[in-house]
Amino acid sequence: MATIKPFRAIRPAVEYASEIAALPYDVYNRAEACREVKHKPHSFLRIDRAETNFDDTVDTYADEVYKKAHDMLWQWVEEGYFIRDDAPCYYIYELTMDGRSQTGIVACAAIDDYESGVIKKHENTRAEKERDRIRHVDETGAQTGPIFLAYRNRADIDEVTKRVTAQRCEYDFTADDGVRHRVWVVSDGADIDVIEASFAATDSIYIADGHHRAASAVKVGQKRRAEHPGYDGSEEFNFFLSVLFPEQELSIMDYNRVVSDLYGLSDDEFLDRIRQVAVEIKKSGDILHPEKKGEFVVYLSGEWYLFEFSDEVKNDDPVDGLDVALLQDHVLSPILGIDDPTTDDRIDFIGGIRGFEELRRRCSEDMKVAFGMYPTSIGELFAVADAGRLMPPKSTWFEPKLRSGLFIHEI
Repeated sequence: MATIKPFRAIRPAVEYASEIAALPYDVYNRAEACREVKHKPHSFLRIDRAETNFDDTVDTYADEVYKKAHDMLWQWVEEGYFIRDDAPCYYIYELTMDGRSQTGIVACAAIDDYESGVIKKHENTRAEKERDRIRHVDETGAQTGPIFLAYRNRADIDEVTKRVTAQRCEYDFTADDGVRHRVWVVSDGADIDVIEASFAATDSIYIADGHHRAASAVKVGQKRRAEHPGYDGSEEFNFFLSVLFPEQELSIMDYNRVVSDLYGLSDDEFLDRIRQVAVEIKKSGDILHPEKKGEFVVYLSGEWYLFEFSDEVKNDDPVDGLDVALLQDHVLSPILGIDDPTTDDRIDFIGGIRGFEELRRRCSEDMKVAFGMYPTSIGELFAVADAGRLMPPKSTWFEPKLRSGLFIHEI
């Protein structure tokens, strides 16, 4: 069973919500973050990336950066930019992009469920990427970026969501990137009981996005437990901030690849090697897209080629049968010599939000060949996690991105 509990969120006063809400800290480099906060002085990025308050002589991970994050967060709370609900609530968070909406429950998940495997992972995390968020959470005393969780559809939660979202919302704004954000507060005791009991009857919750944020929050919770040996499990440091979406609400975008050279092969030699593991379906000077699992696109020297992996290489293994794994195992590694895509500087990855036109652009600038993929499905993500396995790097791209600063969980 999963423990998904309501909490007293620290959240923006209504009049400041659109100014405060920010994209996740890790979608920006330092220069981009600095430009963003200059444009929006009350962007939560000033707290999530507190180095934006200093010049370049101050290291991103300097002590004073984390102190600034702490001081600014609680100063903004004191000045009224944020409010805190009087009693524990759930929150319903709807994001709408390009006419498509997804609606989830904002709540706190238990670190014990993460450690026991009730909350399932599909990616490894790296210690160096965790350190910054561990320190940020620990020193601010708050979790500021929600973890993106998914669960199998629950009709009783759907019914509560449908009823609550028919009422007046708390926040309703459209961000600079065109994504509309709406939030409702679920404060009715009966609705809270339904949601809590429904999750308690759920065997598995899945991390869709935010593995490093989740791991960091759990490690801060473990640290606090060590510092408070008499803890009873009810303390807020035993839980981490999450937004949980039912599977029918989610859509994963493609995650594409570009490579700088053909590993010594001519165009014809390279294409012939691909034809040994895939069937060529179509060739065009116009952009082609894969239309089903097993299909992929190659862009090379101004031409688009649509291929489908041959039956001889397809398989039903939850990991090895993924399209991104088939590409890695039968094209990138044996043909292009890219054995470890996480360290090879000849390959780069392009999220589906940028479209296939970005593949053409990169190949006109610094890359030789591009691979357009069919998106991994949420069912495939669940199957990998259920098997206790890990997805290949850069398998999923989720849009729209959850905003930071809309919900803060004090620990």
